[in-house]
Amino acid sequence: MDLVFRAAGIFTVVFFVTRLIGRRELTSLEPFDLILLVVVGDLVQQGVTQSDNSVTGTVVVIGTIVLCTSLLEWVSWRFPRLRDKIDGQPIVLIEHGRLIDRNLRRERLTLGELEAEARLQQVARLSDVRLAVLETNGQISFLEESK
Repeated sequence: MDLVFRAAGIFTVVFFVTRLIGRRELTSLEPFDLILLVVVGDLVQQGVTQSDNSVTGTVVVIGTIVLCTSLLEWVSWRFPRLRDKIDGQPIVLIEHGRLIDRNLRRERLTLGELEAEARLQQVARLSDVRLAVLETNGQISFLEESK
């Protein structure tokens, strides 16, 4: 039973840490970030299982994490008022060709990064963008002005 409580506790901590980091950071992993992610994963595993290396313990931990994930998804689906707190909200970055500086600062997103993302989606100029939205999954959607 101790494994269940530790797994649920670590799940909660990881959930809040990922919300704190911000969605943009999770979509742009540099080599150092990837190494750090592996190290954190190993530390989490050690914290959850401690000295229990049994197959049963592993199954209990995996089952607990799957249950916590499913419960969080169900709560998000069932209670629309909590959905924004759990999943986050899309954030408008550009509206009718004008940057929304407050939202860019809040998400720690630079103009250069926004321009690079626009180029990746074949958008030549930000002034041609009707709407740019940082989605809840960390991707940026661009809608161009009609010509």
